[in-house]
Amino acid sequence: MSEISNLYLFSYNSLQAFGWAISLFKVLCSLLATKSFHAAYAFAGEQLRIFQGLALLEIIHGAIGIVPNGPFLPFLQLIGRIHCLHATLSFIDEVRDSPTVFVMFVAWCSTEIIRYVYYAANCVGIDSPLLTYIRYSAFIVLYPIGVTGEFWLTCIALPYYKKYIIYADFFGYLPLSYYRFALGIVEVVEKSNYSSEYA
Repeated sequence: MSEISNLYLFSYNSLQAFGWAISLFKVLCSLLATKSFHAAYAFAGEQLRIFQGLALLEIIHGAIGIVPNGPFLPFLQLIGRIHCLHATLSFIDEVRDSPTVFVMFVAWCSTEIIRYVYYAANCVGIDSPLLTYIRYSAFIVLYPIGVTGEFWLTCIALPYYKKYIIYADFFGYLPLSYYRFALGIVEVVEKSNYSSEYA
């Protein structure tokens, strides 16, 4: 990897680690300030939208080859969060106060702080066995919590997708609504969980 690419990736990963750390701080402050799990979006939602949006660059990083993985894996990792932040929490005020949002945000922030610190350290040649252990061990716990939060938020939001006709301009040209799209995802996940339990 060229020195310029390495410097860029170090800067990008450091900025992301800092942004997600500040976001986690704000999410935890929401708990301390309100003594409830209901204000995470009000405290940190806009900042999380910025740093999650910035993560779209990872698709480009993969596509142009400055990181070893291609664009597809980052796309898969981002799609659920973009759905939650931009399609759900940005449009539907009624779900912003759900405790699910707090749990999901804590899992996302914790995962990303560890991941971006790990990547930034690798860019400058720091190979820490402890950091590697934390990166891959924490993922085992935090990833299912985050994904479960995304799924649960989608379930909570289903009636509101229908009520507000989310993305009607885009889906108006298709024989599908955002509500039907989200409902289909929920049904696929439920069926796959049911079949794996009784297989």
